[in-house]
Amino acid sequence: MLDFVILTLHYFICFLISVVIWQGAKDVDLPTSSTRTAETTPDGLVLIGKEDDIKRSGRMTGKINGRGVVVFYHEGKFHAMDSRCYHEGGPLRLGEIEDIGGQACIVCPWHKFKITLETGEGLYEGINPLEPSPTPKWQSKGVKQRIYKVTIDNGNIYVSPPDLSLSFDSDYFANKYKNHDDSLDTEK
Repeated sequence: MLDFVILTLHYFICFLISVVIWQGAKDVDLPTSSTRTAETTPDGLVLIGKEDDIKRSGRMTGKINGRGVVVFYHEGKFHAMDSRCYHEGGPLRLGEIEDIGGQACIVCPWHKFKITLETGEGLYEGINPLEPSPTPKWQSKGVKQRIYKVTIDNGNIYVSPPDLSLSFDSDYFANKYKNHDDSLDTEK
């Protein structure tokens, strides 16, 4: 009988934990991130947010024709890219910015892929086995993540719409998650 009571108590506690996790996931968001509905100017630029708000939060997400874009403010510069990682679609707005090989990179929270903020290049650490004493060095996989031109005007941050005549690996996940509410995403 005692075994039955302990087993029942165990299942009840597991149930409560799962309810807490399930309820908490809906409210999870970085305090340093917000999502806006984008407004378009007559010259095609898309308003993402106020300069001061993005400086204060460090990042802000928006949509361009349903496509998620994240704007980062890092070391005095604004950088914009597709909000989904080129590798598996991880939410880059939840990633940490790190200096990797002298370049500011966003690190995808799902699988730790590193993407330069400046160019959208994927970076990996590799060795040349032909060297006498091979040492790991950061190397480029090429440009994998679509980046956007950022314009500052009257305290507002605008992003140029994407040139879809060029293709990038991140386009797949940008289209897959088009019109998706990114604020519901949590770590994988």
